[in-house]
Amino acid sequence: MIHIKELRSGLNLFKALGSEIRIEILELLNRYNSLNLNEIAEKLGLSNGAVTMHIKKLEESGLIEITTAVGKHGIQKICYLNEDLLTVELRSKGPENVYEVEIKVGHYCDYQAEPTCGLATKDSIIGEFDNPRYFADPKRIDAEIIWLTRGFFEYRIPNYLKPNHRLAELQFIMELSSEAPSYNNDYPSDIVFRVNQVEVGVWTSPGDFGGEKGANNPDWWPPHLNQYGLLKLLRINENGTFIDGCRISDVKIADIPFDGHSDIKFRIGVSETGRVGGLTIYGSHFGNYKQDIVARVLYEVTD
Repeated sequence: MIHIKELRSGLNLFKALGSEIRIEILELLNRYNSLNLNEIAEKLGLSNGAVTMHIKKLEESGLIEITTAVGKHGIQKICYLNEDLLTVELRSKGPENVYEVEIKVGHYCDYQAEPTCGLATKDSIIGEFDNPRYFADPKRIDAEIIWLTRGFFEYRIPNYLKPNHRLAELQFIMELSSEAPSYNNDYPSDIVFRVNQVEVGVWTSPGDFGGEKGANNPDWWPPHLNQYGLLKLLRINENGTFIDGCRISDVKIADIPFDGHSDIKFRIGVSETGRVGGLTIYGSHFGNYKQDIVARVLYEVTD
């Protein structure tokens, strides 16, 4: 089941459903359980190239999964429905008590970085490309885009909870992509999320997107570099951990070490064992979404 509690978090999914052809593909997969790309193209009377574009949108939204299999004519991509139920809450029923902070992407408290890597403000590159030393430059706090091939960025989320407050949910909203030399729209990377040193889940970024200018990119940003990412909502609550309403792990908010007094440490990094395709984080002056990293702390009053 895909459960969307906030309309904004389901934007990519709603876009994927906003096509009659993609609806027909979902109907075919529901009818036949699984089909390869050639079979889908034949049944819809479309070219393989056109079907591939639609399949990519559906995969990015989490509606379908793709596996590979060896067939008579070589490797085949097999498509099937990833979920059987979609629910959308138009009115939030979660805890009413919440505070929100927006953290600039360069305001990390710890990092490890391997080239290709770099960071930039809305006005210029900080230092030089592919030199990890510049991630310690004091100007990093003004960075609006940061990227690396291997490593992580860690952020401190302020803890404003009082003794009679119980942590109920954590939410993180950020624009992310992979990191390829120049850009590559098909460049998967397994992005790992940790909270207070606990790995809460992994999301696979499908690519490092370019080819068209990011809506908020400054004019000086070179067109041959990455341009934008995908807006992702990470939620950890009593039911598990979710990306855009899709469960990515069974880690619950109670599994996060939290004594009520310390800050909350949020780490975004590249998997050391999975698909190493790098990581890019976009701030409010880069990419398609005019925001930095948004952190929300939802809590219940126990008195």
